[in-house]
Amino acid sequence: MKVLAATLISLSLSAWAASHAHTAGAQANASSTASAQDSRSINITRSGSQQPIKGPAEHFTGSVQVEPLFPVRDPSRTSGGKVTFAPGARSAWHTHPLGQTLIVTDGTGWIQQWGGPIEEIRKGDVIWIPPGVKHWHGATPNTAMTHIAIQEQLSGKAVEWMEKVTDDQYGK
Repeated sequence: MKVLAATLISLSLSAWAASHAHTAGAQANASSTASAQDSRSINITRSGSQQPIKGPAEHFTGSVQVEPLFPVRDPSRTSGGKVTFAPGARSAWHTHPLGQTLIVTDGTGWIQQWGGPIEEIRKGDVIWIPPGVKHWHGATPNTAMTHIAIQEQLSGKAVEWMEKVTDDQYGK
């Protein structure tokens, strides 16, 4: 069964964004000096200030940590997160309606497009996944991998989750 979520990370980012928006809204309402100009202020999210969450088992195999980095903020449709895959961990097959950019920040991983070969990705690599391309990504069997994932939402949706990658597809 296909499971729809806000993004590989957006499931996490959506919850974070909703929580952040609720907190920000409460703070804005509590402040008598809040103004429309505040929404045009630079916002700094300090490194390590966002709590990582466990990647949901319905979308990942193995141990995966997702740290929201930035939510969608109108008028932008872009969100991003840092995803860490333990050795052997991987995403399920999925697509993105407006594509996705991955920036590998640590380790070695694999990525595969439906019908294509598994390709190795390493620290410093930047990967562009075109809109609608069915793919998965994750760590190699023996090495962890961390990447930044950046994607845009279309009609509030940044990812369409599909079936899990089997051990045979993963190459175990």
